[in-house]
Amino acid sequence: MKYDVKVELKNKIEEYSFGEVAKQANGAAWLKSGDTVILATVVIDETEIVKDDFLPLTVQYIEKSYAAGKIPGGFFKRETKPSDFETLTSRIVDRSLRPLFSKGFGYPTQITILVLSADSESDLQVLALNAASAALYTSDIDINTTVSAVRAAKIDGQLILNPTLTELNNSTLDLYISGTKDDLLMIEMRSIGGEKVEINDVYMDPMLDPVLSTGVYTTHISNVMGEEELIEVLEKTEEFLFASNSKYEIVFSSHKKETTAIEYKAHAINDEMVTYVKENYMDAIKSAMCNMAKSERSTALRQLRKKILTVVENWDELELKDAIEKVKREQVRSQILEQRVRADGRALNEIRPISICTNVLPRAHASCLFTRGQTQALVVLTMGGPKDAQMFENLTDTGTQNENFMVHYNFPGFSVGEASPITGTKRRELGHGNLAKRALEPIVDLDGQTVRLVSEILESNGSSSMATVCGGYMAMKAADIYTSDIVAGIAMGMVSENGKYAILSDIMGLEDHDGDMDFKVTGSKEGITAMQMDIKLGGVSLDILKEALYQAKEGRSHIIDIMIEAEKEIVFNDGILPSTDFFHINPSFIGEIIGQAGKTIREIIEKFEVAIDIDKKDGKVKVTGKSKTGVSGARKHIEGIINAPKIEKVEYKVGDKCKGIVKKIVDFGAFIELPDGTDGLLHISKVSDQRVEKVSDVLREGEEIEVEILEFKGNKISLGRA
Repeated sequence: MKYDVKVELKNKIEEYSFGEVAKQANGAAWLKSGDTVILATVVIDETEIVKDDFLPLTVQYIEKSYAAGKIPGGFFKRETKPSDFETLTSRIVDRSLRPLFSKGFGYPTQITILVLSADSESDLQVLALNAASAALYTSDIDINTTVSAVRAAKIDGQLILNPTLTELNNSTLDLYISGTKDDLLMIEMRSIGGEKVEINDVYMDPMLDPVLSTGVYTTHISNVMGEEELIEVLEKTEEFLFASNSKYEIVFSSHKKETTAIEYKAHAINDEMVTYVKENYMDAIKSAMCNMAKSERSTALRQLRKKILTVVENWDELELKDAIEKVKREQVRSQILEQRVRADGRALNEIRPISICTNVLPRAHASCLFTRGQTQALVVLTMGGPKDAQMFENLTDTGTQNENFMVHYNFPGFSVGEASPITGTKRRELGHGNLAKRALEPIVDLDGQTVRLVSEILESNGSSSMATVCGGYMAMKAADIYTSDIVAGIAMGMVSENGKYAILSDIMGLEDHDGDMDFKVTGSKEGITAMQMDIKLGGVSLDILKEALYQAKEGRSHIIDIMIEAEKEIVFNDGILPSTDFFHINPSFIGEIIGQAGKTIREIIEKFEVAIDIDKKDGKVKVTGKSKTGVSGARKHIEGIINAPKIEKVEYKVGDKCKGIVKKIVDFGAFIELPDGTDGLLHISKVSDQRVEKVSDVLREGEEIEVEILEFKGNKISLGRA
């Protein structure tokens, strides 16, 4: 392959070839970086033009198994439906490139990104966007700016741009930003994992009866990033991004195809209609704005449109619809900018009323009904074991991985008053669930458990994904799952015009539609765990972004205070809620808990219906069961063994006689517990001087009898009646 362009960037080199392959596409770029090869193509359908006011752009990112020397697993040996990673990557590329298209572009456009070869260290999401942008920029479509992405990591406090996947796995930060040489377009950020800290000290578990012991223990500390630190990272990353795009445009410019003349959709607003609506129906517009639900507002505006058409003849309804929409949008924005009041009467930083009800579903392990204004999420939690984890394998993975913390988000049409069928998971649903997962994951350490959160959006008017974050946290607390911090989410917006701007907290659907920024921030009172931002106005200064971050922190703190109060009202579904308890013991006691040949621990497992896992090295004990009562009972039993008075071991000799307790009767005899706790076997032939058919005819469990030591067989003691 002949490469036309070589671009040297921080920590990597990208080589591009144009015009060698996919020559019938409107644009194509072959990108090689390391051992990764990606082909991106752009095709527009000029046979039709979509009349509706939206851009008919489709982006498909597709990974080929052969790219990593693999054959697809499962029954079908060819690629089938996209993986979650492919869908999320398609969404990232779409959100980054969509702002490049001019208003009125109505031709169906398909961007296809194929991963043909992949090494284990390449950042495929960054390369996918860079390749797609190169194909679009050098195509015959009238687009004259590049968009690229950069990922930032932080390892041991040091900022690393374009990290390898190994470096990213060791990072406390995952920041993905995209933009042009002048503007930031999109931000995706998450704090990675948390930190396990070893403590060599006295330990007290506050979850059950306080029990003190000593040893080396681990605790989970969540990883959040403060607003100031994030702004510093963004400044450095943005600077690199802008410089990279300037470099791309210089080296790609000589490979641009001649631009094809394209007919744009006519989208002129009828000024006569706009003036008429303003002069005669402003009260009706303001009244419609007060209908906060999308369905109610649409109905009010449609009724207004019908009313005007009965008064004024020969007006086109679609033109009138556009005119009314323009008047409504101008009113929403001017009211915010000039009067500092929003359509529902709230102040710019005011949060809508919040109500939280936990464990509303009696047969679910845990649940939370979280309502904020006219947005409502029912988040349901189910707990499982390691075998319940979701198995997956990314293209660059060396083997199968397990996902033991899942967040699934569902957005049915009835939540916004639409009569639409419920089909498979859409890209938006997958993206919102992924954002909520990234928000909550840093504060949990499941240690082998599997947790699935399902968010059913029952009503939506602004940021149901943030309601999912809040409801998800409360569902975990309603399941008695330990979290290292309290996390909430808030959606921010902005209106900017003629040098004025206003930042809005807890935006509703109207403000999202008519505003200039959609900015979602999740975190604790101390910092941020995840963030997602899409900018509609072409860019935003970091000073404004900083102001928005601090206003979001203020709103988040308000929501967290409400969540703290709701935690006090939680009543657990104890009857069906699985329980897991972690505690530590002195490793010297492990032998006594396990017992001879595992006898003692089997008895505990059977009696309390639990599973017990003991780390022999540091004395960590994990008890898991179907009920909290069983887990608590097993723990107390183990602690009873540890705290029981110690009995001196007796050195028995053949011929010694002593009293023992009948511990267990079996077909071939009875196990007798001797005074020092040692067990011996009284064979059925030794139970009585006469022949015995059933041991239970002669002995009862718990009965005290006198026995004689007959012989030793290894660690086993053979007994007879004295």
